[in-house]
Amino acid sequence: MNNKANKAIKYSLSFILAAVLLYFAFKSVDWAAFLSDIKQTRWGYVALFFAASVLALVFREERWRILLRQFDPDIRRISVWNAINISNVANIVLPGVGEFLRCGYVSTHKMSTDKALGTIVCERVCDVLAIIVIFIIALASGWSFFGDFFSNQLMAPLKEKMSFSLWWIALLVIAILVGYFVLTIKFEHKNEFFKTNAQLIRNLGIGIASIAHIKNKFLFLATTIGIWVMYLFMSWFMLLALPELSHLGFIDALFISGVGNIASVIPVPGGIGAYHYLVALCIQTLYGTAWETGIVYATLSHELHALLIIILGIISYFSHTMIRRK
Repeated sequence: MNNKANKAIKYSLSFILAAVLLYFAFKSVDWAAFLSDIKQTRWGYVALFFAASVLALVFREERWRILLRQFDPDIRRISVWNAINISNVANIVLPGVGEFLRCGYVSTHKMSTDKALGTIVCERVCDVLAIIVIFIIALASGWSFFGDFFSNQLMAPLKEKMSFSLWWIALLVIAILVGYFVLTIKFEHKNEFFKTNAQLIRNLGIGIASIAHIKNKFLFLATTIGIWVMYLFMSWFMLLALPELSHLGFIDALFISGVGNIASVIPVPGGIGAYHYLVALCIQTLYGTAWETGIVYATLSHELHALLIIILGIISYFSHTMIRRK
């Protein structure tokens, strides 16, 4: 089976999974109650939600630029900004494609695509650590309240799925990767294929290790904190926008944001379906609200953010085109 066929199957399964999750999220929705909740939305807080969303992207642009400048000190903010916005649109349609697209937009004669990809891997590691920290803070702040949902709704199903056979599959995958790495290093001077792959691995490693050579580590940390504080404000502003959830506090927003971010690891386009189901389940289980209330929150948060991403992506595409013409 060729590479195109593999990709077609992968993306088809991704869309099917998204459709299944959307079905389960919306199958029992009372649409009259759903529309009633939408009409009661406080749009001033939605405007603040948009503002926090844009600021999160600004912080993300600045953080990535800090890493990229180690390879290309002259890289412009507008180039990094456009690359992030265009790649975000690509990820809505095809998960994972955006990262490679991003690298293509910023790669120059001073910086190869694989080095740029290494910096993105570095960013992703930082984001995973941030999600873990958010969960720890939320759980430490209210284990008696959040702990039950975390243990029974998130961890218990995960343990059930992680059967003995899956552990063996995981070990097999790790063994294959280690074997591939060893063969690449051993035969890089004897075979052109392994030589190319060895260079790719080295450049990826250089990109990932770029965090250790940052001149202004404080600014990198500050932008990382800025990204996630804005995400938390997005969650909180959307709670305030809905009258039935407006009594919830910042710690609630913290936990709901953490649950929503779990959807990002599920291989569906833009978290569609996975985000809606997990967040609605969280809100209904923890706060005893109607399912529709959680779905309204998830729908407004997800779709309005997606709309912003698409608008910024279109603007950045035309901006990038105009810059190239000049």
